[in-house]
Amino acid sequence: MENKNVGYILIGVAVLLIVIVLLFQSALKDVVASTCTAEEHSVSCPMNEGINQQTYLSLGIVGLLIIIGFVLIFAKPKEKIIVKKISEKRKKIDFSKLDKDEKSVINLLLKENGAIFQSTLMEKIGKGKVGITRLLDKLEAKQLIERKRRGMNNIVVLRN
Repeated sequence: MENKNVGYILIGVAVLLIVIVLLFQSALKDVVASTCTAEEHSVSCPMNEGINQQTYLSLGIVGLLIIIGFVLIFAKPKEKIIVKKISEKRKKIDFSKLDKDEKSVINLLLKENGAIFQSTLMEKIGKGKVGITRLLDKLEAKQLIERKRRGMNNIVVLRN
């Protein structure tokens, strides 16, 4: 629901509360007038002061609701944020300068949308930890890949 609509609802509820408070105050004054014996002696009834204080407090709270309602009505609505996904242009990879294992790593990264866990790469290439680390070191030196640490694992990412 928009803020403006909430503001209108809040002001409507506040107006309804004003009517209820005033009706309640009128009914209480009638009850006090019929039961208070202090008025016979030209002294004002102490209950009238309590009724007035409660009425002012209630109207103050309702006034606060009205102010909040107007703030919501006249406040500037939030702007919609539009996020555009920019298609990534990958630079051309010169496969002629790569050996067989390096080509297989790059091809595997291309199939996996540019990122793969190093442990998965080890399984798919069929090399041990040391062999895959050296191979990835060479590809990193050629600035074709990048390794990112994720907990206890590395993710191998194809660079743009």
